[in-house]
Amino acid sequence: MGEIYRFGVSIPSELIEAFDRYIAERHYTNRSEAIRDLIREKLVEREWEISGREVVGTITYVYDHHQRELVDRLIDLQHDYHENILAAQHIHLDHDNCLEVIIVKGHPKIIRELANRIHSTRGIKHCQLTMTTTGQDLV
Repeated sequence: MGEIYRFGVSIPSELIEAFDRYIAERHYTNRSEAIRDLIREKLVEREWEISGREVVGTITYVYDHHQRELVDRLIDLQHDYHENILAAQHIHLDHDNCLEVIIVKGHPKIIRELANRIHSTRGIKHCQLTMTTTGQDLV
């Protein structure tokens, strides 16, 4: 890690109180750690949006496996994007519902496209895309 810089920030009392609650809820030991993580998070988001660099992430979704032809459509989608899917995990939540987690890697636009196609498939009850950096450009 490089040189450490210290700087002052003016923040309204209500905002710093809310931030301190955030810090406590997430078990940070001080404000500096939380601020560093928030800055990194925003830099990662920016990386996916503007750089077009490869990202990794997960697409997590819950669906009713009794929905007619849904499983076949999901398998077809996974095959359509086989170059971007590193692994998939299927879990039976109960008699009717399944959860799948797909680990993905690739261009942000393609990963979002896959997540959107899964999300818009009839029978999907919930779908969440989580992307992160491969870490190559972070300090």
